[in-house]
Amino acid sequence: MKSRILVAAAGIPALLYVVLAAPSIVMMTALCILAGVGAMELQQCVSGVKRSKVAGLSIISAVFTVSWYYERPDHIAMLFLLEVLVFFGSAILDGGKVKFNQIMAGLFGSIAIGYSFSAFLRLEASGVGRAYLLLPFILSFACDTFAFFAGLTLGKHKLAPKVSPKKTVEGAMGGLAGNVLCGLLFVWVMDRFFGGSAMGCGPMALMALLCGVVAQIGDLSFSLIKREFGIKDYGRLFLAHGGVLDRFDSVLFVAPVIEIIFSFL
Repeated sequence: MKSRILVAAAGIPALLYVVLAAPSIVMMTALCILAGVGAMELQQCVSGVKRSKVAGLSIISAVFTVSWYYERPDHIAMLFLLEVLVFFGSAILDGGKVKFNQIMAGLFGSIAIGYSFSAFLRLEASGVGRAYLLLPFILSFACDTFAFFAGLTLGKHKLAPKVSPKKTVEGAMGGLAGNVLCGLLFVWVMDRFFGGSAMGCGPMALMALLCGVVAQIGDLSFSLIKREFGIKDYGRLFLAHGGVLDRFDSVLFVAPVIEIIFSFL
């Protein structure tokens, strides 16, 4: 618990600075680092090897995906095709030493993880206020926190015991309720102190509910991968919180959803 509090005490102010106040290039750099580390963690999980050429390719490709969105978002399909050719070309040159699951982990890590983290850049480019870039974090971390305490105090019925034995239906419901509560609190803060919210209470409650479902799918999805490959955490970057994929698993699913919703507003 002490290490969790320590990480939160240092991480929350850093997150608020990068999202709300830092120049765009700083936010892009932070997203590149997170994407690169996340891609490396996934590759290490799948391959069981700490250092390898395919892990290096995963890191480079994930960073390129985020930075490419920052520089030339209209040509991202070309980058995705190039990454597919690079991963399979490298595997061919290695004479089959790189397995198909490693190639897929590399492509997922570079394309999907990079794409999800770059959603923050696309949200900013769309013209929404910087405060709304906090929503993917709020509607992920709130769900996780409320689900934890609801499950701890009320949990009786297992949600997905073969994937994550400690998660309960009651915890999941608590997470959804907490998400709606925090979403409405966000609207109130924006209305009260920042001249108005881009969304009313009704639409925000619906989006928070949807994001709560998506956040829990994201959490369980990365738990499914960990269970398949027999690891407890993806890394130790955030001490007791684990690695990037342990801490941002829900955010990776929620950020693109919020981006899509805001594109229709």
